[in-house]
Amino acid sequence: MEQSWEAEQAPPASGVSARPPPPLTHEDNRGFLQMLREKKERLGVDAAKVEVRFEELTVEADVRVGRRALPTLLNCAVNAAQELATSSHMCTTRKKPIKIINGASGTIRPSRMTLLLGAPGSGKTTFLKALAGKLDSSLKLKGKVMYNGEEVNSSTPQYLHAYISQYDLHHAEMTVRETIDFSSKMLGTNNEFEMLGEAIRRKKGVINKVDQDLDSFIKATTFGEGSNLTTNYIIKILGLSECANTLVGDEMRRGISGGQKKRATIGEMLVGLARCFFMDDISTGLDSSTTYEIVKFLQQMAHLMDLTVVISLLQPPPETLELFDDIILLCEGQIVYHGPRENATGFFEIMGFKCPSRKNVADFLQEVTSKMDQKQYWIGDENKYQYRSIEKFAESFRSSYLPQPAKDDLCKTNNTGKGKEIITSATRRISRWNIFKACFSREVLLLKRNSPLHIFKTVQITVMALVISTVFLRTNMNHKTVLDANKYMGSLFMAVVIVNFNGMTEIGMTIKRLPTFYKQRELLALPGWALLSSVFLISLPMSLLETGLWTSLTYYVIGYAPSFLRFIQQFLVLFAMHQMSMGLYRFLAAIGRTQVMANMLGTAALIAIYIFGGFVISKDNLQPWLQWGYWTSPFTYAQNAVALNEFLDERWAIVSNCFN
Repeated sequence: MEQSWEAEQAPPASGVSARPPPPLTHEDNRGFLQMLREKKERLGVDAAKVEVRFEELTVEADVRVGRRALPTLLNCAVNAAQELATSSHMCTTRKKPIKIINGASGTIRPSRMTLLLGAPGSGKTTFLKALAGKLDSSLKLKGKVMYNGEEVNSSTPQYLHAYISQYDLHHAEMTVRETIDFSSKMLGTNNEFEMLGEAIRRKKGVINKVDQDLDSFIKATTFGEGSNLTTNYIIKILGLSECANTLVGDEMRRGISGGQKKRATIGEMLVGLARCFFMDDISTGLDSSTTYEIVKFLQQMAHLMDLTVVISLLQPPPETLELFDDIILLCEGQIVYHGPRENATGFFEIMGFKCPSRKNVADFLQEVTSKMDQKQYWIGDENKYQYRSIEKFAESFRSSYLPQPAKDDLCKTNNTGKGKEIITSATRRISRWNIFKACFSREVLLLKRNSPLHIFKTVQITVMALVISTVFLRTNMNHKTVLDANKYMGSLFMAVVIVNFNGMTEIGMTIKRLPTFYKQRELLALPGWALLSSVFLISLPMSLLETGLWTSLTYYVIGYAPSFLRFIQQFLVLFAMHQMSMGLYRFLAAIGRTQVMANMLGTAALIAIYIFGGFVISKDNLQPWLQWGYWTSPFTYAQNAVALNEFLDERWAIVSNCFN
């Protein structure tokens, strides 16, 4: 292994281009993790083990009962009215609680791989989210989830736990490396390996052979790639090196495959180097060979870095199943078995059910609790067979003599090494400024990748400006009568309308980004202020460009007041209107959350703004109870501002004298 590392570091021969490093093998990864462990132990920066304990864990959901389950327009309207009446205590609720997880207790030990098995609908996702502290606020949680004896809550450090979702939500315009690198920045692990090297340089004495081998391995595995070593390491162990610089893509943009997206989802959270990982159906979209490779790397990380890993798989093949140390069998929200993998079949054999020699153990464990498939595994007299319910299995397991992790006190709070935990939290702390820089740099990147859209918007407003300029050409525009003033008012109205309408593109762009934002807000602790401020700052130059083009192309062609100061003032008013428009439609998109609902809200808001703006219908012609709309419409202030800017010019003094 040492020879291969040295060969990779040797300079290439003249005229020969440097070759990328070979794929990372399991032996290389094990050697690397072993050296990394020894190095951290010598430097005193190794993190504490984390034991996850859950006691009488129950998760309930309120489910609506009745006949209005279908989401028709009538049903939605009636349900909304009923919700309003219920909140006003005018009628009783038509919901009943359903237990998704029912009184689960156990202990998940560190440095071990735990497999979570269960049929679809058994509550695996809810169980993992409850362990990770990521449970939806609409669900009711009872019982306790503790890390090293301390209950999990909102103040639990982010670096301790990570939940990997089964849904692949990414920005289509970013590459795989950029996606994982952004996650690394948000989780504070951007320079994890570099800090070890810096600690060695500060340490007095001669660097030993382990340090030299580790440094050689890091250089070899990241040869010719980006500077973030943590990202490069995760990319290699997940087999994403070939597509690291490929866009993720979506339905309209060609990108990576579905299996590669799944691996990118895993890497997005794995790069955080958390102490506990809860992974939900990570084999979806992956073949059995790739699943085995990924789980093998995770097993090495769990054993050598003392991680606590719980992975949910639907149908793991036998070779993948053997990589796990413990199994949790979840059926209808109850834990039927929780213990060592090798004792799982023995427990059910005591209950009278035996796994055939050629049967996949994972399939057997899921079928033996099924009413349809249970009988085929009965080893007693067929005439004496009776269906064993899930409640009986769970009760028998709780009273069983088999070793149960719930009874082991492996990691107490007092012996976890608090000093080590403090060191870890200090290295993971990320300032607000760094969060803002990460978000802002990503917005700049997305602006570049979405440049065709912005170019199209620029061309669109240029064409519209030329059209309006020819309609209101200055040769046909005078400033001596009220009729001439009406023409100028029409041109100013069109300017405000088009600038406002041009901001509606924010609806589609925001709707597209909302799922990814909600995911990153939950899993990466991405604050809304960082994203919103970055989007706002990025929109300023684009808004300046669009309104600047409009004002430059129309102001002197139409023949507005020949004053540079009034030109600047009109430009600033249109710029403010454009910013208001984009902010309004982002807000409506966040409320609507779907394209149809957001478009409906945006159209209604656009119509209301124009009707109450005072140009289509004057304020005096509005009903008294509707005049509040005139003062709340942003169109009112923009239209009045550009009108006053134009008609307060000296050349309109003749018309004003006529009125006097």
